[in-house]
Amino acid sequence: MKTGKFITLEGGEGVGKSTNLQFIQQYLQTQGVDVCLTREPGGTPLAERIRGLLLDHGQESVTPQAELLLVFAARAQHLQHFILPRLRQGQWVLCDRFTDATYAYQGGGRQMDTDCIAWLENTVQADLRPDLTLLLDAPVEIGMQRAQKRGELDRFESERCDFFERVRNSYLQQAQANPQRYRVVDASQPLSAVQDQITRILDALLQAA
Repeated sequence: MKTGKFITLEGGEGVGKSTNLQFIQQYLQTQGVDVCLTREPGGTPLAERIRGLLLDHGQESVTPQAELLLVFAARAQHLQHFILPRLRQGQWVLCDRFTDATYAYQGGGRQMDTDCIAWLENTVQADLRPDLTLLLDAPVEIGMQRAQKRGELDRFESERCDFFERVRNSYLQQAQANPQRYRVVDASQPLSAVQDQITRILDALLQAA
């Protein structure tokens, strides 16, 4: 059986990932693709519990090292119990964030050693990388204005603007370094224009599949 495609959607806060994940899933289904939707951190019962530890405002502060290890602990569970089995069955997997987010948030935002992130990536994932990464990109001030309208902010959303500037810069640097995998979408535009961009990218992927 042919292995399924692994598509990831990345971006900072307030760029419209949730809305466009649903759009991507529905569009692929209309094209006859068997696709499932998942997220990181999360995707399995244990990984979802780890997600709660990472996002909630707790009494005890989370060190950057603990945060990084928790992210990869959740990812290890997610890969073995959700992503890999479905890809092997020929199903396409659409994931809300993946390891590029770790480079952006922990590497860029927290300014952690990316060599350490790369070691964990290779240890947990072996040679698995996404077939396509869609980066929804918008200026930080636009994204944060949108995020604040959603209600109470989680632990990451409560960071300062300079943190998110580093996150955005890291994403753009990753896109520049991996042009064969990345497609950057201007998420500052109206939703219809954003989804037109996404549709063209997906059509190219479907034609090449």
